[in-house]
Amino acid sequence: MSKSKGFTLIELMIVVAIIGIIAAVAYPSYQEQVNKSRRGDCTGALVGLANAMERFYTVNSTYRGAADGGADTGAPAATLFSATCPVDGGTPVYNLTIAQANASQFTLRATPTGAQTGDRCGIFTLTNTGVKNIASAAAGVEWEACW
Repeated sequence: MSKSKGFTLIELMIVVAIIGIIAAVAYPSYQEQVNKSRRGDCTGALVGLANAMERFYTVNSTYRGAADGGADTGAPAATLFSATCPVDGGTPVYNLTIAQANASQFTLRATPTGAQTGDRCGIFTLTNTGVKNIASAAAGVEWEACW
C-alpha cells in the first residue's frame, strides 16, 4: 500500500485560520503606526509654518496678510509655506491653514484629509506663543498623546 504525502484539508484550514487571526491583530496596529507617522510629519510641518510666520512678521511687522492672496486667514501664501502636509509632495493627508492672524498673534491649524480623515487626534492647532492643542479628537484623547 502506498502512502500519500501532503496536507489534509483540516490542516490547511487551521493554517488559514491562524494567519487570519494574526492579520486581524497586526493590521490595525500597522494602520495606527502609519497614522502616527503622518501625525509626526504634520506636527513638524506645523512648527515649520509657525517659523515661516515668524519670518513673515520680521519682514512686515505684522502677521496680517500671510495667507493666500494677502488674506488674514486661509491657506498660507505659496511663497510662505506649503498648504498641505507632507510639504515635499505626495498625497496630502493634512491641510495647513492660518486660522487666525492679526498684528501680534496667530493660530495655525492642520486639518486631516484623505487617508488621515477620521484619525483619533483630529485637528492640530498651534499658536504664536507655542501653545499646542487638538480639536475634534476622539473622546479621551489628550493632546500630549498626539503631539
